[in-house]
Amino acid sequence: MSTTGVLPTIRFASGNDEAGVASLLTSSNLPLDGVREALQCFVVAEAEGAIVGVAGIEACGAQGKHALLRSVAVTPEWRSKGLGRTLVNRAIAVAEERGAKALYLLTTTADTYFPSFGFARTSRDAVPDDVRATAEFQGACPDSATVMVRTASA
Repeated sequence: MSTTGVLPTIRFASGNDEAGVASLLTSSNLPLDGVREALQCFVVAEAEGAIVGVAGIEACGAQGKHALLRSVAVTPEWRSKGLGRTLVNRAIAVAEERGAKALYLLTTTADTYFPSFGFARTSRDAVPDDVRATAEFQGACPDSATVMVRTASA
C-alpha cells in the first residue's frame, strides 16, 4: 500500500472494521481482549480501503470518570508520519468529550512516547478499581507493563 498522495481518513470505527482492527492489533502484538465490546469508541485511520491505524478508548465504570487508552497501532508503512500522534490526540479528545477525568494506559514498549501527550507513570495500586477491572489490567497485558495516567484538561 502506498503512502504517497493518499491521506488516511480518520473516523470512528464501525462493526465492519472489527476484522481490520483485529488484524492490525495482532500484527502489532497487542491483545484483542475487550476490543469487540469497546470498538464503538475506537478511532481508526483508513487508507485505500484498509485500516492503517487505530487508537481505542474504553470507558470504565458506570459514571465514565475514568477511561483506558488502548490498542494504539499503526501499520509499518504509515509509522513516523504523524498518524499515531493524530490518532492518540483524537482518542484523548473523545475520552474528554465523553466526560473522562483521567485516562490510563498500559504499555510494554512506548513509555517514552506517551509523556508527550501528558501521560505520567503511576503505580497499579493508584489505578481506580473500575480501570483495574478491564481485560487489559486483568491479564491481557503483562504485570510488567508500565502504567501511565493523564488527567483531563480543565
